[in-house]
Amino acid sequence: MNKETQTEKKESTNNGKILSGVVVSDKMKDTIVVKVQRFVKHPKYQKYVKIDKKIKAHDAGNTAKIGDKVEIVETKPISKDKHFRLVKSS
Repeated sequence: MNKETQTEKKESTNNGKILSGVVVSDKMKDTIVVKVQRFVKHPKYQKYVKIDKKIKAHDAGNTAKIGDKVEIVETKPISKDKHFRLVKSS
């Protein structure tokens, strides 16, 4: 295999969703809880509504702290509740 096909394989394995949110908890070991917000149009009233969802993400080394804006990406299941991992924190 040449280098081009190797890099293409690495990029193609990362097809999960990329979400951004704010860290609301960092008390667990190697895990953060991220609050992700999205706008959804209400089916009956046609008004846009904010939907909040808390997602557990893997954070090796506990680098992110409460209040940090982070990006997480979907991966294979890491544990019962964790299906995301930390990509970058700012």
